[in-house]
Amino acid sequence: MKFKALFISLILVVALLAGCGNNDSVEEDDSQVEDNQKDTEEDVTDEGDTDAVTTASIVNEEEDFKEAISEDGTWLIATLTDLSFDEELVLEGEFTNNDETARKIALYEQDEDRNVTARYTLTAPKLTIDSPNARIQSGTFAGDIYVEENAFQLVDTTVEGNVYFASEEYKESFDKDDDSKITGEIEVKE
Repeated sequence: MKFKALFISLILVVALLAGCGNNDSVEEDDSQVEDNQKDTEEDVTDEGDTDAVTTASIVNEEEDFKEAISEDGTWLIATLTDLSFDEELVLEGEFTNNDETARKIALYEQDEDRNVTARYTLTAPKLTIDSPNARIQSGTFAGDIYVEENAFQLVDTTVEGNVYFASEEYKESFDKDDDSKITGEIEVKE
């Protein structure tokens, strides 16, 4: 596992350095990065201009996870282990993937055929979703989720807690697939 994490980190460093030289996409060899981030992506500012080039953030430490979910983080945050926090977390910022607004917390690993091979649990008393078109995929979130943006999604995910929406509009734009479940309440809580 340590070799895999080191290998993935090395690939990401090479991709980041290559991306600093130009704005061309860089193909990644790792299957999880390939699925979750097909090419190096561009963040877009409010004016629609290119702001920065970003890659996936593959994390196994709490501090790295907090940095990756910040507004200065990455569009994709992939965990390699269970993570637990005593503090509230905020997924914030606007990012793009394939020229579409997107943000993803990937709580899993996969093989070369993109089959989920490991699932992880993210634990926090509260996770606020303040990134548009964000999703949590293929793992478990233990705690309450507060949604303050449109188009939040759960994909193959269990929420062991409640999901609250800051407005009816956000609740109506929410989507979860048949493989996802929420053990608590789903309601608007302004």
